[in-house]
Amino acid sequence: MAEGNDNVAGPAGEDQPREAAWWESEGDQVHCLLCPQDCRIGPWRLGRCRVRRNLDGVLRTVNYARITSAAMDPIEKKPLYHFRPGTQILSLGTFGCNLSCRFCQNFTISQGEPPTEKLTPEQAVELALDARSRGNIGIAYTYNEPIVWFEYVRDTAALAREAGLANVLVTNGLIREGPLEELLPFVDAMNVDIKAMDDEFYRSLCGIRSGAQARRTVEMVFGRCHVEITNLLVTDANDSEEQVRALADWAASVSPDLPLHISRYRPSYKHTAPATPADRLQRAVEIAREQLNFVYAGNIMLDGGSDTICPDCGEIGVARRGYSVSSRLSDTGACAACGRGLNVAL
Repeated sequence: MAEGNDNVAGPAGEDQPREAAWWESEGDQVHCLLCPQDCRIGPWRLGRCRVRRNLDGVLRTVNYARITSAAMDPIEKKPLYHFRPGTQILSLGTFGCNLSCRFCQNFTISQGEPPTEKLTPEQAVELALDARSRGNIGIAYTYNEPIVWFEYVRDTAALAREAGLANVLVTNGLIREGPLEELLPFVDAMNVDIKAMDDEFYRSLCGIRSGAQARRTVEMVFGRCHVEITNLLVTDANDSEEQVRALADWAASVSPDLPLHISRYRPSYKHTAPATPADRLQRAVEIAREQLNFVYAGNIMLDGGSDTICPDCGEIGVARRGYSVSSRLSDTGACAACGRGLNVAL
């Protein structure tokens, strides 16, 4: 068993992929214990994520410190509307994913083999610190699925925390509880993609048996770090009123103040259904707002769809037009008009 072990370079030095965390040996196979895909990987083969390989009976991670994307982004782009609104964050991505969503918007890095550059954890933190003059608050692990970058995210996030930087995960939430507990002490905020309440959606369109662990992740982390959730409304797949009500029911059971982003789907990768009709997305927002206090429309301009509105007095706490943000909050992140807390981390 290699649960939570430190990564070490093999005998070939830097060119030898790092040993992965969270696995056990089963004869000539290795059993990956990182995510619910539960891969048992034969010699020289890769897991479903395409970045964890069985090399001579040891599970190794082939994407450690390999960067495909690096950019400064508004925190609202993650999307996080209740965490440090109006700030910027250094966003890093690699390649690979533990899902194979047919509608993936970043399929060139999640499913492809893009060119990479090396960026060690120390270099990533130095880059983030240098960007403070441009308003940077930390590092977001995003673009592809950061769970399959576990070792690098853990090591980098620990150094970033020591340097006073924030760490943000943009994730599908499909991680086992042990690895999540190891990572969570370094995480300040998460956006978790809840793709559907229907397991058939996960099976037929995402390549995994169930999405239950994503919901469990949200339930585990709420109150321990800042968390928001996103639901991509895919036309004629997860956009029925019944599905939206089920999502809102579950989210409200976590907290009525849990922010929900309902985003418009557009055809991408292997999925050719038409874009989500605007009226269907508007209706989904209305349904979710019956139970949740903070519901936002994404990938579409709807009147008031991006503003944070106080559920008690109706005043706008944060006004947004695209990525232009105007805060009207108190110094504690509460409504400046009535003092009601708005679940905003400043």
